Amino acid sequence: MSEQQQAAISRFPVPELSEMPEDIRDRILAVQEKAGFVPNVFLVLAHRPDEFRAFFAYHDALMDKPGNLTQAEREMIVVATSNLNQCQYCVVAHGAILRVRAKDPLIADQVAANYRKADITERQKAMLDFAVKVSMQAFAVSEEDFATLKRHGFDEDDIWDITGIVSFFGLSNRMANVTSMRPNDEFYSLGRQAR
Repeated sequence: MSEQQQAAISRFPVPELSEMPEDIRDRILAVQEKAGFVPNVFLVLAHRPDEFRAFFAYHDALMDKPGNLTQAEREMIVVATSNLNQCQYCVVAHGAILRVRAKDPLIADQVAANYRKADITERQKAMLDFAVKVSMQAFAVSEEDFATLKRHGFDEDDIWDITGIVSFFGLSNRMANVTSMRPNDEFYSLGRQAR
């Protein structure tokens, strides 16, 4: 086993699956069955069961809903803003999800490094410009920002969704950084081959 594989996934205690409440254990086993592995975020956050439930309920409400934002666009927001927050876990994990959902092996690296130069649409760049502003300067968001997004086809619900995703992952990024949450090795190769 390499040193990386032996490294702790959190600086806080990680409960054993058998010690977790049944609903949390069932959720983790369902994720494992679907993904083929258990993303470390589930194990790390199981340290606090009530917070685990609240975290994933809000995550699912933001990321799994229908709407004008595609699932890939939602992941773009996570990758771009998590990079600003220097969150290794979220850039790596959501970068993998972005590659899979966009069916594009290059997009996550492009968005993380500099979305302005990425091979994405002008609409998506406007979306990420707004997401970055919400992440770094929410106090400066103005009606002009709303007008720009509306010119690109976003409506009020979309703007709320973008804001919610940025805000939620601001929390997630900070928890991941402070807990020293380690990305699973499996994330690094997911979606790297063109389909």
